[in-house]
Amino acid sequence: MTEDELAELRRRAASGDRDATDQLVELAGERGDFDELRRLAAAGSSDAVDVLVELAGERGDLDELRRLAAAGSQDAADVLAELDESQ
Repeated sequence: MTEDELAELRRRAASGDRDATDQLVELAGERGDFDELRRLAAAGSSDAVDVLVELAGERGDLDELRRLAAAGSQDAADVLAELDESQ
């Protein structure tokens, strides 16, 4: 995907296009782009939060999981609890 195509997806997502948001979440997840996922999550995408939790859990990124849990993600809190139990 070119930068222009990505910019167009971001523009469409910002104007409420759910399909564009879904595509951005998928692409950001594939790239491991935490910044894009955080931006999408802040804009209200629960799918972006889910992908952030998944990626942070895979990486053992406790800071990110704590941030997500503090923002209200029960899934992040659950992953944190699982990681604490395994240590």
